[in-house]
Amino acid sequence: MNSHLDWVVLSDGARPTEDIYFYQSAAPELEKMGVITERFPVSRSFGAALLKGRSFKRRYAGVNLLLCRSLPLSWLRWLERHRNAFGYIVYLIDDDISAAASDSTLPSAYRKRMARIVSLQPRLLALADEVVACSDQLASYFTPRHSSVSVLTPPLLAPLPSHDHFISSPSAQNPWQIGFHGTRAHLHDLLHIAPALEALQRQRDDTQLEVMLGQHSPKQLAALPRVKAPAPLSWQAFQRYQRQCRLNIGLAPLLATPFNYGKSFIKFLDIAAMGGVGIYSNRYPYTEVVRHGENGLLVEDSTAAWLDGLRQLLDDPVATARMARQAAIDAQRIGNPNFAVQFWQARSGEHV
Repeated sequence: MNSHLDWVVLSDGARPTEDIYFYQSAAPELEKMGVITERFPVSRSFGAALLKGRSFKRRYAGVNLLLCRSLPLSWLRWLERHRNAFGYIVYLIDDDISAAASDSTLPSAYRKRMARIVSLQPRLLALADEVVACSDQLASYFTPRHSSVSVLTPPLLAPLPSHDHFISSPSAQNPWQIGFHGTRAHLHDLLHIAPALEALQRQRDDTQLEVMLGQHSPKQLAALPRVKAPAPLSWQAFQRYQRQCRLNIGLAPLLATPFNYGKSFIKFLDIAAMGGVGIYSNRYPYTEVVRHGENGLLVEDSTAAWLDGLRQLLDDPVATARMARQAAIDAQRIGNPNFAVQFWQARSGEHV
């Protein structure tokens, strides 16, 4: 085994983060270059962790490690004791965990999990040779806390669909497909634009809204006509769904909160992957990738602004389809997985 070329992902369950930034974007191409990669699930049981740790050290001594978001405390302690047995260590992070832990608008169980990570994060940073963040703003949080901080923006994993779903004229029988596919962490953002969506659904009969929050969907939206509220999907199931779903309009509200401040532009890629054009809050990170009226709309936080944005897209199907096609072109450019391949290839070869 060429151990100096290996990357092992110590997986604490952050599968979306691992897959997006490494395992599905870069690893397949790296392996073609002879860089061996592997995902190693860690256990929260101290006894199991100790046994696995001994086996892990024997098998992976000298390899580079990728830590995503967190580790169980037992594994963190073990790795601190055996740090010198391994090569380059990268800490990959895609959220401002500290802000999430203190954000009262987020679900309490989620905040509790984030608080646990916050308590361990200084030790994770101490282990790492480099911190890799998903955006410039998130990187700025870590710059005072670590000597080596880099940015890797999200790659596009899904294939881009055709835009045939824009060919037919929208009608009550063939409604516009509007979707919100954020997690519960963005429920407060959705609630802020709910009055605009409620007004739209009551005023028109040619729009269908999907809110993938299941029982956590806002009641005022779930009770409206032509609203679907399917339960959230697992990561792998959502990836399959994303390849099948066709949107005309995607919704990406993002209020000005410390937690949202560290977000990436991944929703731009998600909406493009479903064939849609997005309406985005007029703030970072969307202002980095959205050109208003060309590949999406940037709107202010008021109900009137969101309703006007929706009407603009609905009332001009030709322009909306043109924006969706441009969004796909831009998503392919800014989300090119080759960026991730080159990023990790450089780190595979330098630290031997």
